[in-house]
Amino acid sequence: MRALLKVIVILALLFAATFVLIKSTGLLSVAQIEAWLTAAKDLSPLYVGSIVALLLFADLFIAVPTLTVTILAGYFLGYSYGALSALLGMQLAGCCGYVISRRFGDSVFCFLLKDENKRAEAIASFQRHGFAMILLSRALPILPEVCACLAGMTRMPFLKFISAWSLSTTPYVLIAAYAGSLSSLENPKPAILTAIFMSFFLWCAWFIYHHKNKKVRQNRAEQLINS
Repeated sequence: MRALLKVIVILALLFAATFVLIKSTGLLSVAQIEAWLTAAKDLSPLYVGSIVALLLFADLFIAVPTLTVTILAGYFLGYSYGALSALLGMQLAGCCGYVISRRFGDSVFCFLLKDENKRAEAIASFQRHGFAMILLSRALPILPEVCACLAGMTRMPFLKFISAWSLSTTPYVLIAAYAGSLSSLENPKPAILTAIFMSFFLWCAWFIYHHKNKKVRQNRAEQLINS
C-alpha cells in the first residue's frame, strides 16, 4: 500500500501545483468563472453549458473548483441542463484521464516507482482498493483525477472504471446542480448547505471504509500468526 500511496501523493502534488499556479496568477478564479457564465447566459444557454463542460473537462489538466462550477451550472442553467453539462464535462475528464494514462502511463509509472516489486505492489493495491477509491474520490479535490490516471496506469478494466466513476460522479452532480438551481444571490443557503453536507458525507464514508479495511488487515495478520 505504501508504494501506491507514494504514487498518489506525487500525482496529487503535480495537480496541486497547477492550482497554486492559477491562484498566484489570478487566473480562473470563482469570480471570473461566474462572470464568464453571466456573459454567456446573455448570448445563449448553449454557451453556458459549453463553458461548464469545458471547465470540468479541463479539471483533468488544471485544478478547477469542481463543486462550485457544478453549483453555478445549476444556478445559471437550471437543474436538468446544469446537471447534463456538468456530467458531460466530468465524464469526458475521467475517460480522457483513463485513456491517456493507459496509453502513456507505463513510462510514468516506471519513473515514479523504479523498483519492479514496488510497481507490482502498487498495482495489486489499486486492484484491491481502486473501485472504492474512485467511488469515494469526490471527498477531496484532485483525488478523482488522480484515481482516473491510476486506473489507466494499472490497467483497470474500462467497464469497472467507468462504473465506479459514474457511481461517484452522477449523484455528486445531480445533488450539486439541484442545490444551484434552488440558490440565488439573495439566498445562497442551499448551495452552502449542500457543499457542507456532501463533504461531510464523503468524509464519513472514507472513515468507515478505512476502519473496515483496517479490521480486515488485522484479522488477516492474526490468521497468519495463528497458522
